[in-house]
Amino acid sequence: MDKMKVTYEAMLGLVAELVLDEAVLKFQTHQLNDAIDKALAEGDEDTFYRLVKQLNGLKQ
Repeated sequence: MDKMKVTYEAMLGLVAELVLDEAVLKFQTHQLNDAIDKALAEGDEDTFYRLVKQLNGLKQ
């Protein structure tokens, strides 16, 4: 029974890590999209391309 409990706790830990990773990815994506919109509105081409490159890196 103890081995089953350890396995269950390990699985819960993995699920928690996946949920956290997904939340961080969504937050970073949202932040980058907002910054890209701002760069576009301001006509800041260099910042726009830098941020788009970062966003594409998150998707890989």
